[in-house]
Amino acid sequence: MRLRPRQKTFVERSVAALASRGNTLGVAPTGAGKTIMLSAVTGEMIGDGAKACVLAHRDELTAQNRAKFQRVVPGIATSVIDATEKSWGGQVAFAMVPTLARASNLADMPRLDLLVVDEAHHAVADSYRRIIDRVREANPDARIFGVTATPNRGDKKGLREVFDNVADQVRLGELIASGHLVPPRTFVIDVGVQDELRSVRKTMSDFDMAEVAGIMDRAPVTDEVIRHWKEKAGDRQTVVFCSTVAHAEHVTDAFRAAGVSAALIHGDLAAETRKAILADYAAGVIRVVVNVAVLTEGWDHPPTSCVVLLRPSSYKSTMIQMVGRGLRTVDPEEHPGIVKTDCVVLDFGTSSLIHGTLEQDVDLDGKTEAGEAPTKSCPGCGADIPLAATECPLCGEAFPREDLDAGEGGAAAPLSGFMMTEIDLLKRSSFAWVDLYGTDDALMATGFAAWGGIF
Repeated sequence: MRLRPRQKTFVERSVAALASRGNTLGVAPTGAGKTIMLSAVTGEMIGDGAKACVLAHRDELTAQNRAKFQRVVPGIATSVIDATEKSWGGQVAFAMVPTLARASNLADMPRLDLLVVDEAHHAVADSYRRIIDRVREANPDARIFGVTATPNRGDKKGLREVFDNVADQVRLGELIASGHLVPPRTFVIDVGVQDELRSVRKTMSDFDMAEVAGIMDRAPVTDEVIRHWKEKAGDRQTVVFCSTVAHAEHVTDAFRAAGVSAALIHGDLAAETRKAILADYAAGVIRVVVNVAVLTEGWDHPPTSCVVLLRPSSYKSTMIQMVGRGLRTVDPEEHPGIVKTDCVVLDFGTSSLIHGTLEQDVDLDGKTEAGEAPTKSCPGCGADIPLAATECPLCGEAFPREDLDAGEGGAAAPLSGFMMTEIDLLKRSSFAWVDLYGTDDALMATGFAAWGGIF
């Protein structure tokens, strides 16, 4: 398999960093060919008799990585360590982290010369650290190579304890400009609940999704979701992200009631059931797949050209992963007759307002990254102003909200109004959110010489 020029550069920089530093992190978004580059680096780093292991946290990723490696570096023997097979016979072994991290399996692990960590933002988790520490204990000169699309963890835990440098970072903008990803067309749609969403408390992992469901899982909101989806993306294969299983069930039922073929996936479904649903989606039998924290990473169906966000994300990395499900280009040989030029993103929460852009600067120390506030153009004076503004601070132009009728059968109180704005998730804004105390209790939006606060 021939690598693209940008992929070759990524591989060369990664190999050089591994040779000089002993460890390195490579950052590349969905669509960059991360698995291809990971495989090429592995092939470059293992000489005669050298032993390598590639880690992944799910069966599907382990099998996918092994198959891609065999295409990129044919002729090198491979083996698998997972729940059903535990073989170190290959020169390169592909291991499931939950399986290998068990003490009995770690005891059988041979001396490794290279450890590769896919989805390396997980590398500081306890199970990963047990493996990494065991590899280094057996061979202090072992190289550690990590790849990820989202290096900044939401829990503010830095990756520096495993990786002390970044070899290369491929940007989303690069891949869109080169035609290897499609651009997102993003619509932030406030159906009258954004003020409520801003008050939702955070847990250790994210916003409190039960509290989010209490706001979003209402008939008037769901009706507006279906209406806007039909207007903007009714002919597109779509993935929807919901807050809870009950919320997702109601959204799925609403799509079906509107005559749309839809199915629900969540973590409590049997693996075979999930596979069958995704197979129907891939075959075009299902137009909309609704999920709860299952399709965030490690899954792609390139014809997907609409992403619906019915939950906020306090972590930028999660938003990037969700939107990334719709940015892959379509191979005409694999999907004849399908033309995909963009991805429609319908954000009914606050993720786009909080994070502003899909671009992410790497911070190995885990410090909070300042979100860039998205902007819109004032129709009065043409100035770029914060998207959330209801009045232009320069000319005084007001932005009216439209009345929204809850409709018949609405189980909740009528919504006060709605507003839809298209934004550019790749644009670097002159405005930025600054967390004054590191607690999200006081946020300041900076822009030009002005400050605005949320307390």
